[in-house]
Amino acid sequence: MLQIAFIRLAEVEPDEIQAHMNDPRMREHMPLLDGDWDEAATKGFVQTKEASWHRDGLGHWAFLADGVYVGWGGFQKEGEDWDFALVLKPDAFGLGPAIARKAIAFARNDARIDYLTFLLAPTRRSLGALKRMGARPVGEIQYDGATLLKFRMETA
Repeated sequence: MLQIAFIRLAEVEPDEIQAHMNDPRMREHMPLLDGDWDEAATKGFVQTKEASWHRDGLGHWAFLADGVYVGWGGFQKEGEDWDFALVLKPDAFGLGPAIARKAIAFARNDARIDYLTFLLAPTRRSLGALKRMGARPVGEIQYDGATLLKFRMETA
């Protein structure tokens, strides 16, 4: 049985994250991803995500499948919302439901999180899994100059 683990991003070799984010397939559904990710961008990304842990007590993880890095995501405070992100390497897209279930179970057991939000690129056409989890559309928002679809899911 596949073992899914969540660890801090700082525990992953930066080259793994850099290669993941430079994969051209990542840009298709990530409108905020622009330019090449170099060593400095990767270091800044990890530092920003670690700062969330220090500020909010929660943040983004690296996801491992049988000990191998397959992506990153987790929870980030966006105003009053806890936003959930799931960014997998293309060869690990099939692990999305299992990772999401584990993360959402974590959220349901965390008293700070009454609901989750999900911000997705309008290019995302397959939203059935999100709806099956109980997320409902909120509308479109502008975030850092990009239009994103916003969904909300109660966790209580």
